[in-house]
Amino acid sequence: MPQPVRTVAAEETAVPSAWRVRIRMHDHPGTLARIAIRLADLECNILGLSVLPVPGGVLDEIVLRPATGLPRRHLVDAIRAEGCECTAIIDADVHELVDPSASTLLAARRAVDDPARLADVLKDVLAADVVTLVPAVEANPARTESGHRAVFALPDGSALVARRQWAPFVQLELTRAEALVTLLAAAARNAAGPVVLDRPDGAAIVLRKGVPGDADAVAELHRRCSMATLFRRYHTGVRTVPRRRLHRLLVPPRGTSVLAVFGREVIGLAQLIPMNSGGAEISLLVEDDWQRQGIGTALLKRLAVLAEAQGITELSADCLAGDDVLPRTAARAGLRTEHSIEDGARLRMFLPA
Repeated sequence: MPQPVRTVAAEETAVPSAWRVRIRMHDHPGTLARIAIRLADLECNILGLSVLPVPGGVLDEIVLRPATGLPRRHLVDAIRAEGCECTAIIDADVHELVDPSASTLLAARRAVDDPARLADVLKDVLAADVVTLVPAVEANPARTESGHRAVFALPDGSALVARRQWAPFVQLELTRAEALVTLLAAAARNAAGPVVLDRPDGAAIVLRKGVPGDADAVAELHRRCSMATLFRRYHTGVRTVPRRRLHRLLVPPRGTSVLAVFGREVIGLAQLIPMNSGGAEISLLVEDDWQRQGIGTALLKRLAVLAEAQGITELSADCLAGDDVLPRTAARAGLRTEHSIEDGARLRMFLPA
């Protein structure tokens, strides 16, 4: 664990292999060069450099190998002599020499492979003293402790609280960590990839994106559906779907389709089509033999995940008068619903805040 810089005057005889030094300076040409000369005079070898923008200047983070027997206070005095402030000196490990962007990507890979290690991964990315997982209601993000504490909300209603005593977090570090958490949340949702439904009967049903090559299977889906089911979906009497219409069902303009697949058969089809108003239209079709088994609910939940990934919070669909199938499906999917005042057959569905 990183240790805070010691400011006592006593000579330090034990010198680590590397130090991480943070220097606050004005962003003027030549300032960093003068610091480098000072470090050279002290026989310090610079191994790595990162520049962190902060209000009123920059915070340069230098990883260096100090001269044998060099007291930290001498380094602090040399930096102060150039009109700069040494805000922290801590022991550095080998991983400190990795490029920050590469280090963050490698950390993301570790968290994707093992989501339970997210707190440890964030601790490494932020060089934090500790990162703890707490319920979101206990996180208190307004409590920053002068920049030494940061909170990162997670989509499951919890939060990660990071603390670092040796130096306050700067905005670039927080932005990088927030991007990491957002990326991992998206990976957990797996918005673009297939999902296998967890069913008590053990049936292997996969939800995946529809592609043009699914046209024959979707045509068979329509042929297996009853007229009542097709009428509920299309609001008109159809028995078959023209080939050109099948393509639009699978690859809707500006939208996407999701299929429920059992073996080689498509047993359900859903569409998500974003609208210029900011919401999205949805549609559902589930084969008769698979209805009332949670397929429609699973498809609608998947559409909600895809919508959320695009920043969409409201879905809508046309319903037949007196038909409560879609409202009940939306309720089971965790969506709040209301009928449009202008058109009672229009159902509006809202994603959880």
